[in-house]
Amino acid sequence: MTDVLRDKQFWDVTDSFIQLANTHLNEVKPSRVSACALFAASRFNAFVITAASESKEQLIAEKEAAIAYFLDQYEKMLRENLDEHLARYDQHGS
Repeated sequence: MTDVLRDKQFWDVTDSFIQLANTHLNEVKPSRVSACALFAASRFNAFVITAASESKEQLIAEKEAAIAYFLDQYEKMLRENLDEHLARYDQHGS
């Protein structure tokens, strides 16, 4: 993820999604906002995977590999972000 760390556009878009999620916290529990964000990400990623397929047969053939890729990426990102929060936990709390 080192290339991503230096990618300003990546961080700008990421921050815009986080800001949008934060706007819902006044009326919706954080766990519900999180569930909505996960569902939206999965729905959008399904669209991206489908759009990249040249045929239904290709989509069927590559479906499991795509799922494995996105699960792996999510796990890496979640672990990295939790480690970052743990490193700062004593300074700022949760």
